[in-house]
Amino acid sequence: MTDPLTDQEKNILLRLAREAMEVRVKGKKLPALDNNSLTPQLHENGASFVTLTINAELRGCIGALEAYQPLAEDVREHAIAAALQDPRFPPVDKSELGRIRLEVSRLTAPCLLEYSTGEELLVKLNPHVDGVILKDGFRRATFLPQVWSQIPNPVDFLDHLCAKMGARKNLWRDTKLQVFVYQVEEFHEPNN
Repeated sequence: MTDPLTDQEKNILLRLAREAMEVRVKGKKLPALDNNSLTPQLHENGASFVTLTINAELRGCIGALEAYQPLAEDVREHAIAAALQDPRFPPVDKSELGRIRLEVSRLTAPCLLEYSTGEELLVKLNPHVDGVILKDGFRRATFLPQVWSQIPNPVDFLDHLCAKMGARKNLWRDTKLQVFVYQVEEFHEPNN
């Protein structure tokens, strides 16, 4: 990640996410992005997650862990995917649009976390700062740093992340997994 986003850039991304989600939920074609209205930083490749909530309850969350397209396009793509393609939820209905609150997380590039034992892994994690990716062969799962507020205990955090990956909860204790950490710049729409 280069420089922090300005308030104006954050507002542009939230607007783009909201518009993309609403257009696609209503079954319309997404218009082309007006590149002239974007700052250079929004043109740079960036990785993002878009989280949808209704009354502080998760309603969808989709993103990318590595940058592969301009940040503005990434946010639009993941806003649509969070609304229509999160396998944990049915697609968002038009009647829900007014109650949905959007949150955008811009990710730093993931860094491999070197550790030897499960105990050392616990010590090296930075709760409430690090997003964590666990990899075991072809299986992979991540929790954004915001998940620490719901699962503040590092043991529980890793157990839940293993379960999300489709593995037994305590796999991280006795199996050397690939662990990556990243940080996010998180911002959201104001409460209604």
